[in-house]
Amino acid sequence: MKIDRLIGILSVLLQKDRVTAPELAERFEVSRRTVNRDIEDLCRAGIPIVTRQGVNGGISIMENYRLDRTVLTSGEMQDILAGLQGLDSVNGTNRYSQLMEKLSVGASDLLSANQSVLIDLSSWHKRDLVPKIELIRSGIACCRKCEFRYYSSKGASVRKIEPYYLVFQWSNWYVWGWCEIREDYRLFKLGRMEGLRLSGDSYEKRHVPLPDLSDSRVFPGGIRVKALFDQDCKWRLVEEYGPGCFEEQPDGRLLFQEEYTNRENLITWLLTFREKAELLEPARLRDELRQALEKTLKRYEEKG
Repeated sequence: MKIDRLIGILSVLLQKDRVTAPELAERFEVSRRTVNRDIEDLCRAGIPIVTRQGVNGGISIMENYRLDRTVLTSGEMQDILAGLQGLDSVNGTNRYSQLMEKLSVGASDLLSANQSVLIDLSSWHKRDLVPKIELIRSGIACCRKCEFRYYSSKGASVRKIEPYYLVFQWSNWYVWGWCEIREDYRLFKLGRMEGLRLSGDSYEKRHVPLPDLSDSRVFPGGIRVKALFDQDCKWRLVEEYGPGCFEEQPDGRLLFQEEYTNRENLITWLLTFREKAELLEPARLRDELRQALEKTLKRYEEKG
C-alpha cells in the first residue's frame, strides 16, 4: 500500500543522513518515478525534504528537523515495549527498557499505562543463563571464540566455536556457530554448556548461513507413536500436542497418535504418566519400555 511505502521511506530518511532515489526504488521495488512522487507527497505533508544533485547528492531530511510524533501507532509502540521487556527478562538488565525510553522520546502520549501484553522469557535456569548470554554476546561483538564443555546423549565433549547468532527457540536459548571439531555450523543449547569462557583466539567473520530452525529440520521425526492414555490425562495431551492429537475410545481411554523425534525422550515422557499410559506401537519400543519397567521394579524390590 502507498501509505506503508511512505512511512517506510520516511523511516529510512530518519535513520540515514542521505539516500538516493535508485536505492529507495530498489528497496521498495518501485520505479524511480514513483519514488519521486512519494517524495513530493511527503513534502506536501510538511516534511522538509531536501534533494541535492551531483556526486554526493541524494535525498535527506533538513538538518536539525525533528518529528513531533512517532510514525508508530500506540498499539505498535505497546507491542515493541512488550518485546523489549521480554528480552530484559532473560538477560537480567534493563538495557532494553532504556532503549524503549529513547525510542519513545517525543511520543510519550502513545505509551499509556494500559499495557496488556506481558512477556517473560526467563526460565528456571535464568541465573545460569544470564552470564552465558552476556559472554556469548561479547564474543560475537569482538569476534572471539568460545570454549565450553557440552553434554549430549552421546556424552560430554569440549567444544570451541566461532559464535554468530544467539537464538531463542522452542522455549530455550541456543548459540549458532562454527564448530572446530565438526568443521561445520552447529546449534548448541546454552543449558547444556559448562565452563563457558572466551578463548584468547579471535576469528574473521565468515559468510554465515542463517540456521534452519524449521521443525522438520531440527526435529526430523521418524518414530510413529500409538499409545493409550487414561481419561484424566486429557489436559496434558491438549496442552502439549493440541486437542486433535487423540481419539476418544468407547472405554473412555484416549488413543494418541503422533510422530516423535527422539527415542529416549519418548520413553522418559511416557514414564511421567506412570500407570496411566500404555505404549502400543512401535512394538520394539514397547518391549524396551517393558524391560525398563521390570528393571526398575526389581531395583525397588531389592531395597524392600
